[in-house]
Amino acid sequence: MISAQLKGRDFLRVNDWEPDELLLVLDLADRLKARQRERIEHRHLEGRSLGMIFQKPSTRTRVSFEVGISQLGGTGLYLAAGDLQLGRGETIKDTGVVLSRYLDGIMIRTFAQADVDELAAAADIPVINGLTDDFHPCQALADVMTIRERLGTFEGVRVAYLGDGNNVCNSLMVACAKLGMDFVAGVPEGYEPREEVVGWARTAAKVSGNAVEITHDPRAAAGGADVLYTDVWTSMGQDEERDRRLADLGGFGIDEGLVRLGSERAIVLHCLPAHYGEEITEDVLYGPRSAAFDQAENRLHAQKALMALVIR
Repeated sequence: MISAQLKGRDFLRVNDWEPDELLLVLDLADRLKARQRERIEHRHLEGRSLGMIFQKPSTRTRVSFEVGISQLGGTGLYLAAGDLQLGRGETIKDTGVVLSRYLDGIMIRTFAQADVDELAAAADIPVINGLTDDFHPCQALADVMTIRERLGTFEGVRVAYLGDGNNVCNSLMVACAKLGMDFVAGVPEGYEPREEVVGWARTAAKVSGNAVEITHDPRAAAGGADVLYTDVWTSMGQDEERDRRLADLGGFGIDEGLVRLGSERAIVLHCLPAHYGEEITEDVLYGPRSAAFDQAENRLHAQKALMALVIR
């Protein structure tokens, strides 16, 4: 039985949801993952359709959503923005109103968070943020699912994010704070996560009794951490900044030396794709501490749970 508590809800940013609502998704994700491994059908969205709008290309987002809605008994429609009238000047508002007449849910992966918010305001069906320049909430769901899966708990867990305080960092930081984990971002000066988002996380951490820290020392961030997390240093749209970013972020990559500073139970996460020799070394990503490929798989299960809970 799927809870009706979240039916019709948008998932635009982690901060919009309460801790118990996030846990509802994670608990269902665990059950759906077990059923998938046992080849037990779980067609909770029989006959439903999900439109997937992509203004940014993806491997994990496209495959996990398309396969996920199929495993739930529904249909996924890949909608490249350039193939829609949206790419020829039709407004986001009009697009949201029209798609609501055809679909049961929309996932959008784009640049501006304001576009996702506008789409959700216009649509009468749930809108899921598949990534923006500001947030990556679906990735955060898979991240915390993997942490609990590997460590067995959120209590007493210290998460260290290293590198660029980007959209991934923003969403992960808030998710950790809401779920009762300590979080530290080890970033160079000028690469800090958004101040507003740090404020959201610290507000949540006060409730849970945990800490949210920002440091410019990667070794201090990694010291005693149970989770060492990183992301690419040059994302889509930042290619012209590549040389400067590599210079600025030098020393913040996860290598064996940094992993040794973590706790005895430390795991390594990376949302992928990886650029070896920059934000992480290949031996660490494929090493015994790495949970990055479980993390990638968990995009599928976490998003299936999300869709099952919000799509009517």
